[in-house]
Amino acid sequence: MDQVTKLASERAVVVFTSSRCSMCHSVTSLLTNLGVNAAVYELDKEQRGREMERELARRLGRGPPVVPAVFIGGNLVGGTNRVMALHLAGELVPMLKCAGALWL
Repeated sequence: MDQVTKLASERAVVVFTSSRCSMCHSVTSLLTNLGVNAAVYELDKEQRGREMERELARRLGRGPPVVPAVFIGGNLVGGTNRVMALHLAGELVPMLKCAGALWL
């Protein structure tokens, strides 16, 4: 099992970010404001960050930048555009509830 899959399956919501990425901050702030306690991994500070970045690029089908990459319930949801689109469509909160990330 690769590191990304392992980490993504350990919590209801996992976000791979970079410490200097403003869009990553926006996504993690949205999740926090919704009441989600996401696991956040800053790839530029992780020992195996480059390896995880390559795996995310493979899964997303694109090259860098691959952050933010949001997993909900162990499934790759996508990046900023996808998360914000789900939120605006009213689909993000039900998805978070279904994954056990929100109780109310």
